Amino acid sequence: MTKGELTTLMESLGQPTFRVKQVEDWIWNKNAKSFEDMTNLPKSLRAQLSESLALGGVEEVARQVSEDGSRKYLLRMTDGVTVECVGMPSGKKLAVCVSTQAGCAMGCAFCATGGAGFTRSLTPSEIYDQVMHVRDDFNTRVTSVVFMGQGEPFMNYDNTLAALRKLNDPEGAGIGARHLTVSTCGVIPMIRKFSREPEQFTLAVSLHSAVQKTRNQIMPGVKKYSLLNLYTVMGEYVDRTGRRPTYEYALIDGVNDTREEMEALCDFCRDTLAHVNIIQLNNVPGSKLKPSTERRAEDFVNALSRVGVEATIRNSRGSDIDAACGQLKQRLS
Repeated sequence: MTKGELTTLMESLGQPTFRVKQVEDWIWNKNAKSFEDMTNLPKSLRAQLSESLALGGVEEVARQVSEDGSRKYLLRMTDGVTVECVGMPSGKKLAVCVSTQAGCAMGCAFCATGGAGFTRSLTPSEIYDQVMHVRDDFNTRVTSVVFMGQGEPFMNYDNTLAALRKLNDPEGAGIGARHLTVSTCGVIPMIRKFSREPEQFTLAVSLHSAVQKTRNQIMPGVKKYSLLNLYTVMGEYVDRTGRRPTYEYALIDGVNDTREEMEALCDFCRDTLAHVNIIQLNNVPGSKLKPSTERRAEDFVNALSRVGVEATIRNSRGSDIDAACGQLKQRLS
């Protein structure tokens, strides 16, 4: 329910308007599991709400804990659909990787999620509830959220944006906009739309090759969005927002780690305000694609540095429990 709908409901029940804020606080901040948890509401009101409304929320089906402290969760929505999310602690900070869709239709060759097929997009509250579930399990405040789990966020644009805004809202999770990052395969119309939003949310683009033929092969879902047009829209994004985007590049042995691919990546990023995250491909069961060596990853970072592009090698978290980039697949095994 929207705030307006909840306000109307409270008025129809003869309740004062401050009850709206109390209920919303229980839902968005305290992650209440039932109306009985809402102890500052009159017992009669709790009974009335229980009779006509449901809180929704997610149910934990399974959880795995990585050697590095990361935790992967399989969560069930109210209609039985399941998704995975990951909590990644680092000192006093806690990052959460959320899914925006159950499954994915983009079909990237190196990603386990696409192999699971596409079920449906998630609602804003289903995205938000993943963060709250991880927060409660760690019993600590979430400091950042990355929309890098299952699904293509920009194929679920409106719900993704609504979830971002609720996570940013001081009456919601209260996470700073620059600590909320959306990762897209490169859906150009939505990148352009995203650049016009007033909030300072962060953008990451899964690039993985700056050679059109290679990118078409490993990322068939974005074939219609050419690298030339992607380059143009990312320039527009930087000009409009002044923010530094990130390009994600998973190194695949013999596919996108050749000298030609390295030179193409350097050319694509040269003289742009961009940061490149080099990722050693994470193993996906059944895939013929294999990760490049650590030495090759360093070669890419050094080559980018020589042309003035900031690049780092990302430390993939939770790979031992299949919780790292490209490994989420809606089931725990």
